[in-house]
Amino acid sequence: MLRYACRMVPGLLFAPATCLAAETTCDSGTTAWMMISVALVLLMIPGLAMFYGGLVRTKNVLSTMMHSYVALAIIGVLWVAVGYSLTFGKSILGGVVGWNPDYFFLSGIDSTIIDGIPEYITAMFQGKFAIITPALISGAIAERVYMRGYAAFIALWFLLVYCPLCHWIWAPDGWLFNYGAAGVVDLAGGLVIHVSAGASALVAAIYLGPRKGFPTKPMQPNNLVMTMMGAGLLWVGWFGFNAGSTLHSGLDTARALTMTQISAASGALTWLIIEALTFRKATALGFVSGILAGLVVITPAAAVVQPVGALTLGACSSILCYYALGMKMKLGYDDSLDCFGIHGVGSGLGVLLLCFFIRDSWMSDAAAAAGGSWTAFDQLGVQLVGMGATIALAVVVTLALCFAIEKTIGFRVDAQSEAEGLDQTLHGENGYGLTDSSING
Repeated sequence: MLRYACRMVPGLLFAPATCLAAETTCDSGTTAWMMISVALVLLMIPGLAMFYGGLVRTKNVLSTMMHSYVALAIIGVLWVAVGYSLTFGKSILGGVVGWNPDYFFLSGIDSTIIDGIPEYITAMFQGKFAIITPALISGAIAERVYMRGYAAFIALWFLLVYCPLCHWIWAPDGWLFNYGAAGVVDLAGGLVIHVSAGASALVAAIYLGPRKGFPTKPMQPNNLVMTMMGAGLLWVGWFGFNAGSTLHSGLDTARALTMTQISAASGALTWLIIEALTFRKATALGFVSGILAGLVVITPAAAVVQPVGALTLGACSSILCYYALGMKMKLGYDDSLDCFGIHGVGSGLGVLLLCFFIRDSWMSDAAAAAGGSWTAFDQLGVQLVGMGATIALAVVVTLALCFAIEKTIGFRVDAQSEAEGLDQTLHGENGYGLTDSSING
Protein backbone atom coordinates (compact mmCIF):
# COMPACT_ATOMS: atom_id res chain seq x y z
CA MET A 1 0.00 0.00 0.00
CA LEU A 2 1.85 2.75 0.50
CA ARG A 3 5.02 4.69 0.37
CA TYR A 4 6.11 6.48 3.49
CA ALA A 5 6.66 10.21 3.71
CA CYS A 6 10.00 9.71 5.48
CA ARG A 7 11.35 8.65 2.09
CA MET A 8 10.14 11.13 -0.48
CA VAL A 9 10.59 8.95 -3.51
CA PRO A 10 8.27 8.19 -6.40
CA GLY A 11 4.77 7.30 -5.57
CA LEU A 12 4.08 8.75 -2.17
CA LEU A 13 2.52 7.42 0.12
CA PHE A 14 1.88 6.47 3.66
CA ALA A 15 2.87 5.52 7.08
CA PRO A 16 2.22 4.75 10.68
CA ALA A 17 3.86 6.54 13.54
CA THR A 18 7.22 4.91 12.98
CA CYS A 19 7.91 7.35 10.17
CA LEU A 20 5.98 10.58 10.20
CA ALA A 21 6.17 13.26 12.81
CA ALA A 22 3.13 13.50 14.99
CA GLU A 23 0.85 16.50 14.75
CA THR A 24 -1.29 17.77 17.58
CA THR A 25 -4.35 18.56 15.47
CA CYS A 26 -6.30 16.66 12.87
CA ASP A 27 -6.61 17.64 9.25
CA SER A 28 -10.40 17.45 9.19
CA GLY A 29 -10.66 17.00 5.41
CA THR A 30 -8.14 14.15 5.21
CA THR A 31 -9.54 12.55 8.33
CA ALA A 32 -13.06 12.62 6.90
CA TRP A 33 -11.89 11.09 3.63
CA MET A 34 -10.00 8.32 5.42
CA MET A 35 -13.03 7.51 7.56
CA ILE A 36 -15.05 7.20 4.35
CA SER A 37 -12.32 4.98 2.89
CA VAL A 38 -12.48 2.68 5.90
CA ALA A 39 -16.22 2.33 5.34
CA LEU A 40 -15.78 1.77 1.60
CA VAL A 41 -13.28 -1.05 2.11
CA LEU A 42 -15.53 -2.58 4.77
CA LEU A 43 -18.35 -2.49 2.21
CA MET A 44 -16.26 -4.80 0.06
CA ILE A 45 -16.68 -7.65 2.56
CA PRO A 46 -20.46 -8.01 2.06
CA GLY A 47 -19.79 -7.27 -1.61
CA LEU A 48 -17.42 -10.23 -1.79
CA ALA A 49 -19.88 -12.39 0.17
CA MET A 50 -22.63 -11.59 -2.33
CA PHE A 51 -20.34 -12.06 -5.31
CA TYR A 52 -19.18 -15.47 -4.12
CA GLY A 53 -22.53 -16.47 -2.62
CA GLY A 54 -24.39 -16.06 -5.90
CA LEU A 55 -21.92 -18.26 -7.78
CA VAL A 56 -22.28 -21.45 -5.76
CA ARG A 57 -25.13 -23.94 -5.65
CA THR A 58 -28.25 -23.30 -3.60
CA LYS A 59 -27.28 -25.78 -0.91
CA ASN A 60 -24.00 -23.92 -0.16
CA VAL A 61 -24.92 -20.25 -0.43
CA LEU A 62 -24.91 -19.48 3.31
CA SER A 63 -21.72 -21.39 4.07
CA THR A 64 -19.96 -19.58 1.24
CA MET A 65 -21.12 -16.15 2.39
CA MET A 66 -20.15 -17.02 5.95
CA HIS A 67 -16.56 -17.47 4.84
CA SER A 68 -16.34 -13.75 4.06
CA TYR A 69 -18.18 -12.64 7.18
CA VAL A 70 -16.24 -14.92 9.52
CA ALA A 71 -13.03 -13.22 8.38
CA LEU A 72 -14.45 -9.96 9.74
CA ALA A 73 -14.55 -11.49 13.19
CA ILE A 74 -11.41 -13.63 13.27
CA ILE A 75 -9.01 -11.30 11.47
CA GLY A 76 -10.71 -8.26 12.98
CA VAL A 77 -9.70 -9.41 16.46
CA LEU A 78 -6.25 -10.70 15.49
CA TRP A 79 -5.43 -7.43 13.74
CA VAL A 80 -6.11 -5.38 16.86
CA ALA A 81 -4.29 -7.84 19.12
CA VAL A 82 -1.08 -8.42 17.17
CA GLY A 83 -1.56 -7.81 13.44
CA TYR A 84 -0.90 -4.07 13.36
CA SER A 85 2.24 -4.56 15.40
CA LEU A 86 3.51 -7.49 13.34
CA THR A 87 3.09 -5.56 10.11
CA PHE A 88 4.06 -1.98 10.96
CA GLY A 89 6.27 -2.41 14.00
CA LYS A 90 10.06 -2.20 13.83
CA SER A 91 11.69 -5.21 12.16
CA ILE A 92 12.52 -8.18 14.36
CA LEU A 93 13.70 -11.73 13.65
CA GLY A 94 15.98 -10.49 10.91
CA GLY A 95 13.20 -8.49 9.26
CA VAL A 96 10.73 -11.38 8.93
CA VAL A 97 8.06 -9.41 10.81
CA GLY A 98 7.80 -6.26 12.88
CA TRP A 99 6.88 -5.51 16.46
CA ASN A 100 5.96 -2.41 18.43
CA PRO A 101 4.57 -2.80 21.96
CA ASP A 102 2.54 0.39 21.47
CA TYR A 103 0.61 -1.42 18.74
CA PHE A 104 -0.16 -4.47 20.91
CA PHE A 105 -3.96 -4.27 21.25
CA LEU A 106 -3.48 -0.71 19.93
CA SER A 107 -2.65 0.22 23.52
CA GLY A 108 -0.24 3.06 22.78
CA ILE A 109 -1.97 5.05 20.05
CA ASP A 110 -4.98 6.45 21.90
CA SER A 111 -3.80 10.05 21.49
CA THR A 112 -1.59 9.67 18.42
CA ILE A 113 -2.21 11.80 15.35
CA ILE A 114 0.00 11.06 12.35
CA ASP A 115 0.22 13.46 9.42
CA GLY A 116 -3.07 14.99 10.50
CA ILE A 117 -4.90 11.64 10.84
CA PRO A 118 -5.68 9.87 14.13
CA GLU A 119 -3.67 6.67 14.07
CA TYR A 120 -6.77 4.70 15.03
CA ILE A 121 -8.09 5.46 11.54
CA THR A 122 -4.89 4.31 9.88
CA ALA A 123 -4.99 1.10 11.90
CA MET A 124 -8.62 0.44 10.98
CA PHE A 125 -8.03 1.19 7.32
CA GLN A 126 -5.11 -1.22 7.16
CA GLY A 127 -7.13 -3.75 9.12
CA LYS A 128 -9.81 -3.95 6.44
CA PHE A 129 -7.16 -5.01 3.93
CA ALA A 130 -6.06 -7.72 6.33
CA ILE A 131 -9.64 -8.97 6.62
CA ILE A 132 -10.50 -9.23 2.94
CA THR A 133 -7.28 -10.97 1.88
CA PRO A 134 -7.87 -14.42 3.42
CA ALA A 135 -11.56 -14.12 2.56
CA LEU A 136 -10.58 -14.03 -1.12
CA ILE A 137 -9.00 -17.47 -0.77
CA SER A 138 -12.36 -18.96 0.23
CA GLY A 139 -13.49 -18.65 -3.38
CA ALA A 140 -11.09 -21.41 -4.44
CA ILE A 141 -12.20 -23.90 -1.79
CA ALA A 142 -15.92 -23.13 -1.69
CA GLU A 143 -18.49 -25.89 -1.19
CA ARG A 144 -16.10 -28.42 0.35
CA VAL A 145 -14.44 -27.28 3.60
CA TYR A 146 -15.36 -27.45 7.29
CA MET A 147 -15.93 -24.13 8.99
CA ARG A 148 -13.52 -25.11 11.78
CA GLY A 149 -10.82 -25.94 9.26
CA TYR A 150 -11.41 -22.72 7.36
CA ALA A 151 -11.32 -20.66 10.57
CA ALA A 152 -8.00 -22.20 11.61
CA PHE A 153 -6.60 -21.75 8.12
CA ILE A 154 -7.34 -18.04 7.77
CA ALA A 155 -6.09 -17.27 11.30
CA LEU A 156 -2.77 -19.02 10.73
CA TRP A 157 -2.44 -17.78 7.16
CA PHE A 158 -2.91 -14.21 8.37
CA LEU A 159 -0.15 -14.59 10.96
CA LEU A 160 2.31 -16.53 8.80
CA VAL A 161 1.75 -15.08 5.32
CA TYR A 162 -0.09 -11.76 5.39
CA CYS A 163 1.73 -10.12 8.30
CA PRO A 164 5.28 -10.93 7.12
CA LEU A 165 4.48 -10.02 3.52
CA CYS A 166 2.82 -6.76 4.52
CA HIS A 167 5.84 -5.89 6.63
CA TRP A 168 8.28 -6.64 3.79
CA ILE A 169 6.47 -4.46 1.26
CA TRP A 170 4.76 -1.69 3.24
CA ALA A 171 6.72 -1.16 6.48
CA PRO A 172 9.38 1.58 6.28
CA ASP A 173 12.13 -0.88 7.19
CA GLY A 174 10.76 -3.78 5.14
CA TRP A 175 13.34 -5.27 2.77
CA LEU A 176 11.11 -5.08 -0.31
CA PHE A 177 10.08 -1.55 0.61
CA ASN A 178 13.73 -0.59 0.34
CA TYR A 179 14.74 -2.86 -2.53
CA GLY A 180 16.15 -1.13 -5.62
CA ALA A 181 15.86 2.59 -6.21
CA ALA A 182 12.32 3.05 -4.94
CA GLY A 183 11.19 -0.29 -3.59
CA VAL A 184 8.50 -2.57 -4.94
CA VAL A 185 5.56 -0.60 -6.37
CA ASP A 186 2.37 -1.91 -4.78
CA LEU A 187 -0.06 0.84 -3.95
CA ALA A 188 -2.96 -1.11 -2.50
CA GLY A 189 -2.04 -4.78 -2.47
CA GLY A 190 -1.34 -6.28 -5.88
CA LEU A 191 1.23 -8.50 -4.19
CA VAL A 192 0.28 -8.24 -0.54
CA ILE A 193 -3.37 -9.07 -1.18
CA HIS A 194 -4.22 -10.45 -4.61
CA VAL A 195 -1.12 -12.37 -5.69
CA SER A 196 -0.64 -13.85 -2.22
CA ALA A 197 -4.31 -14.87 -2.01
CA GLY A 198 -4.32 -16.13 -5.59
CA ALA A 199 -1.23 -18.30 -5.13
CA SER A 200 -2.55 -19.68 -1.86
CA ALA A 201 -5.94 -20.31 -3.43
CA LEU A 202 -4.39 -22.40 -6.19
CA VAL A 203 -2.37 -24.48 -3.71
CA ALA A 204 -5.38 -25.07 -1.46
CA ALA A 205 -7.65 -25.97 -4.38
CA ILE A 206 -5.16 -28.53 -5.69
CA TYR A 207 -4.43 -29.96 -2.24
CA LEU A 208 -8.09 -30.42 -1.29
CA GLY A 209 -9.07 -31.73 -4.69
CA PRO A 210 -12.10 -30.85 -6.81
CA ARG A 211 -15.72 -30.85 -5.72
CA LYS A 212 -17.51 -34.14 -6.25
CA GLY A 213 -18.61 -34.27 -9.86
CA PHE A 214 -16.26 -31.56 -11.13
CA PRO A 215 -15.92 -30.93 -14.04
CA THR A 216 -18.51 -33.27 -15.57
CA LYS A 217 -21.49 -32.44 -13.33
CA PRO A 218 -23.21 -29.06 -13.94
CA MET A 219 -22.66 -26.65 -11.05
CA GLN A 220 -24.64 -23.61 -12.09
CA PRO A 221 -24.66 -20.39 -10.03
CA ASN A 222 -27.70 -20.12 -7.81
CA ASN A 223 -28.20 -16.35 -8.10
CA LEU A 224 -26.36 -14.26 -10.67
CA VAL A 225 -28.44 -11.25 -9.65
CA MET A 226 -26.78 -11.36 -6.25
CA THR A 227 -23.38 -11.81 -7.87
CA MET A 228 -23.93 -8.69 -9.99
CA MET A 229 -24.96 -6.72 -6.92
CA GLY A 230 -21.83 -7.91 -5.16
CA ALA A 231 -19.70 -6.82 -8.09
CA GLY A 232 -21.25 -3.37 -7.91
CA LEU A 233 -20.41 -3.08 -4.23
CA LEU A 234 -16.85 -4.19 -4.93
CA TRP A 235 -16.46 -1.56 -7.66
CA VAL A 236 -17.68 1.20 -5.33
CA GLY A 237 -15.58 -0.07 -2.44
CA TRP A 238 -12.47 -0.20 -4.60
CA PHE A 239 -12.34 3.59 -4.69
CA GLY A 240 -11.63 3.50 -0.97
CA PHE A 241 -9.32 0.54 -1.50
CA ASN A 242 -7.05 2.34 -3.99
CA ALA A 243 -7.61 6.06 -3.50
CA GLY A 244 -7.66 5.69 0.27
CA SER A 245 -4.26 4.01 0.09
CA THR A 246 -2.58 7.37 -0.51
CA LEU A 247 -3.47 8.15 3.12
CA HIS A 248 -4.22 11.74 2.29
CA SER A 249 -6.67 13.76 0.24
CA GLY A 250 -4.99 15.45 -2.69
CA LEU A 251 -3.58 15.06 -6.19
CA ASP A 252 -2.39 11.48 -5.77
CA THR A 253 -5.76 10.52 -4.31
CA ALA A 254 -7.47 11.87 -7.43
CA ARG A 255 -5.01 10.02 -9.65
CA ALA A 256 -5.60 6.71 -7.91
CA LEU A 257 -9.38 7.09 -7.98
CA THR A 258 -9.39 8.03 -11.68
CA MET A 259 -7.15 5.15 -12.76
CA THR A 260 -9.32 2.73 -10.77
CA GLN A 261 -12.45 3.79 -12.64
CA ILE A 262 -10.74 3.73 -16.03
CA SER A 263 -9.22 0.28 -15.60
CA ALA A 264 -12.46 -1.27 -14.28
CA ALA A 265 -14.42 0.08 -17.23
CA SER A 266 -11.75 -1.04 -19.67
CA GLY A 267 -11.71 -4.53 -18.20
CA ALA A 268 -15.49 -4.88 -18.35
CA LEU A 269 -15.69 -3.60 -21.92
CA THR A 270 -12.90 -5.88 -23.10
CA TRP A 271 -14.59 -8.95 -21.62
CA LEU A 272 -17.85 -8.00 -23.34
CA ILE A 273 -16.02 -7.73 -26.66
CA ILE A 274 -14.32 -11.09 -26.16
CA GLU A 275 -17.65 -12.81 -25.51
CA ALA A 276 -19.36 -11.00 -28.37
CA LEU A 277 -16.69 -12.18 -30.79
CA THR A 278 -16.56 -15.70 -29.36
CA PHE A 279 -20.20 -16.50 -28.53
CA ARG A 280 -22.19 -13.72 -30.22
CA LYS A 281 -23.64 -12.82 -26.83
CA ALA A 282 -22.59 -11.01 -23.67
CA THR A 283 -23.09 -12.70 -20.30
CA ALA A 284 -23.65 -11.14 -16.90
CA LEU A 285 -21.02 -13.43 -15.38
CA GLY A 286 -18.54 -12.39 -18.04
CA PHE A 287 -19.26 -8.72 -17.43
CA VAL A 288 -18.63 -8.90 -13.68
CA SER A 289 -15.52 -11.00 -14.32
CA GLY A 290 -14.25 -8.19 -16.54
CA ILE A 291 -14.95 -5.64 -13.81
CA LEU A 292 -12.87 -7.60 -11.34
CA ALA A 293 -10.10 -8.18 -13.87
CA GLY A 294 -9.86 -4.42 -14.39
CA LEU A 295 -9.93 -3.67 -10.68
CA VAL A 296 -7.31 -6.15 -9.56
CA VAL A 297 -4.80 -5.20 -12.26
CA ILE A 298 -4.84 -1.51 -11.33
CA THR A 299 -4.57 -2.14 -7.58
CA PRO A 300 -0.75 -2.05 -7.47
CA ALA A 301 -0.46 0.60 -10.18
CA ALA A 302 -3.11 3.25 -9.57
CA ALA A 303 -0.69 5.80 -8.08
CA VAL A 304 1.96 5.58 -10.78
CA VAL A 305 0.24 5.14 -14.17
CA GLN A 306 -1.76 7.57 -16.28
CA PRO A 307 -5.08 7.06 -18.14
CA VAL A 308 -3.62 5.32 -21.20
CA GLY A 309 -1.79 2.96 -18.89
CA ALA A 310 -4.98 2.25 -16.91
CA LEU A 311 -6.91 1.55 -20.12
CA THR A 312 -4.20 -0.80 -21.35
CA LEU A 313 -3.85 -2.62 -18.04
CA GLY A 314 -7.60 -3.19 -17.75
CA ALA A 315 -7.86 -4.56 -21.29
CA CYS A 316 -4.81 -6.81 -20.99
CA SER A 317 -6.00 -8.16 -17.67
CA SER A 318 -9.38 -9.18 -19.09
CA ILE A 319 -7.75 -10.96 -22.01
CA LEU A 320 -5.28 -12.85 -19.82
CA CYS A 321 -7.85 -13.69 -17.13
CA TYR A 322 -10.34 -14.91 -19.74
CA TYR A 323 -7.87 -17.50 -20.95
CA ALA A 324 -6.67 -18.29 -17.41
CA LEU A 325 -10.21 -19.32 -16.44
CA GLY A 326 -10.29 -21.75 -19.32
CA MET A 327 -7.05 -23.37 -18.18
CA LYS A 328 -8.57 -24.81 -15.01
CA MET A 329 -10.89 -26.98 -17.09
CA LYS A 330 -7.97 -28.21 -19.19
CA LEU A 331 -5.69 -28.83 -16.22
CA GLY A 332 -8.42 -30.22 -13.96
CA TYR A 333 -7.96 -28.17 -10.79
CA ASP A 334 -11.10 -26.79 -9.16
CA ASP A 335 -10.56 -23.11 -8.32
CA SER A 336 -14.29 -22.95 -7.60
CA LEU A 337 -14.90 -19.22 -7.94
CA ASP A 338 -11.72 -18.26 -9.82
CA CYS A 339 -9.69 -16.61 -7.09
CA PHE A 340 -6.42 -17.59 -8.74
CA GLY A 341 -7.71 -17.08 -12.29
CA ILE A 342 -8.70 -13.46 -11.69
CA HIS A 343 -7.08 -12.13 -8.51
CA GLY A 344 -3.77 -13.95 -8.82
CA VAL A 345 -3.37 -13.71 -12.59
CA GLY A 346 -4.85 -10.23 -13.09
CA SER A 347 -3.06 -8.51 -10.25
CA GLY A 348 0.17 -10.34 -11.02
CA LEU A 349 -0.01 -8.91 -14.52
CA GLY A 350 -0.50 -5.42 -13.09
CA VAL A 351 2.50 -5.76 -10.77
CA LEU A 352 4.75 -6.42 -13.77
CA LEU A 353 3.14 -4.49 -16.62
CA LEU A 354 2.92 -1.23 -14.64
CA CYS A 355 6.67 -0.80 -15.14
CA PHE A 356 6.09 0.22 -18.75
CA PHE A 357 3.43 2.85 -17.98
CA ILE A 358 4.92 4.65 -14.97
CA ARG A 359 4.67 8.44 -15.27
CA ASP A 360 7.87 10.30 -16.11
CA SER A 361 8.03 12.19 -12.82
CA TRP A 362 8.10 8.91 -10.89
CA MET A 363 10.92 7.55 -13.04
CA SER A 364 12.88 10.78 -12.67
CA ASP A 365 12.68 10.57 -8.90
CA ALA A 366 13.68 6.92 -9.01
CA ALA A 367 16.65 7.72 -11.22
CA ALA A 368 17.77 10.40 -8.78
CA ALA A 369 17.47 7.95 -5.89
CA ALA A 370 19.47 5.37 -7.86
CA GLY A 371 22.24 7.84 -8.56
CA GLY A 372 21.42 8.91 -12.10
CA SER A 373 19.76 6.13 -14.07
CA TRP A 374 16.65 3.99 -13.66
CA THR A 375 14.68 2.32 -16.44
CA ALA A 376 11.43 0.41 -16.76
CA PHE A 377 13.43 -2.81 -16.97
CA ASP A 378 15.29 -1.94 -13.77
CA GLN A 379 11.95 -1.55 -12.02
CA LEU A 380 10.70 -4.77 -13.64
CA GLY A 381 13.58 -6.58 -11.95
CA VAL A 382 12.47 -5.18 -8.59
CA GLN A 383 8.87 -6.19 -9.26
CA LEU A 384 9.94 -9.73 -10.22
CA VAL A 385 11.83 -10.11 -6.95
CA GLY A 386 8.72 -9.00 -5.06
CA MET A 387 6.59 -11.40 -7.08
CA GLY A 388 8.93 -14.31 -6.43
CA ALA A 389 9.10 -13.65 -2.70
CA THR A 390 5.32 -13.33 -2.46
CA ILE A 391 4.59 -16.54 -4.33
CA ALA A 392 7.27 -18.52 -2.50
CA LEU A 393 6.02 -17.52 0.94
CA ALA A 394 2.35 -18.05 0.07
CA VAL A 395 2.87 -21.45 -1.60
CA VAL A 396 5.12 -22.96 1.07
CA VAL A 397 3.09 -21.82 4.06
CA THR A 398 -0.28 -22.66 2.47
CA LEU A 399 0.82 -26.18 1.63
CA ALA A 400 2.06 -26.70 5.19
CA LEU A 401 -1.16 -25.31 6.67
CA CYS A 402 -3.40 -27.45 4.46
CA PHE A 403 -1.50 -30.58 5.47
CA ALA A 404 -1.47 -29.75 9.19
CA ILE A 405 -5.15 -28.77 9.37
CA GLU A 406 -6.32 -31.74 7.33
CA LYS A 407 -4.39 -34.14 9.57
CA THR A 408 -5.61 -32.60 12.83
CA ILE A 409 -9.03 -30.94 12.96
CA GLY A 410 -10.01 -31.68 9.36
CA PHE A 411 -10.24 -29.38 6.39
CA ARG A 412 -12.26 -31.02 3.63
CA VAL A 413 -15.77 -32.14 4.54
CA ASP A 414 -16.84 -35.77 4.30
CA ALA A 415 -18.56 -36.98 1.13
CA GLN A 416 -22.01 -37.19 2.70
CA SER A 417 -21.91 -33.60 3.99
CA GLU A 418 -20.72 -32.35 0.63
CA ALA A 419 -23.55 -34.15 -1.13
CA GLU A 420 -26.22 -32.83 1.26
CA GLY A 421 -24.89 -29.29 1.21
CA LEU A 422 -22.92 -27.33 3.78
CA ASP A 423 -25.72 -24.94 4.69
CA GLN A 424 -27.65 -27.75 6.30
CA THR A 425 -24.88 -30.03 7.53
CA LEU A 426 -22.61 -27.34 9.00
CA HIS A 427 -25.05 -24.57 9.88
CA GLY A 428 -28.47 -26.21 10.12
CA GLU A 429 -29.98 -23.55 7.86
CA ASN A 430 -31.15 -23.02 4.30
CA GLY A 431 -30.39 -19.88 2.34
CA TYR A 432 -33.73 -19.68 0.56
CA GLY A 433 -36.00 -21.57 2.92
CA LEU A 434 -35.74 -24.69 0.77
CA THR A 435 -35.72 -28.06 2.48
CA ASP A 436 -34.64 -30.30 -0.39
CA SER A 437 -30.85 -30.28 -0.24
CA SER A 438 -30.62 -31.84 -3.65
CA ILE A 439 -32.05 -28.77 -5.39
CA ASN A 440 -29.61 -27.19 -7.85
CA GLY A 441 -26.93 -29.76 -7.31
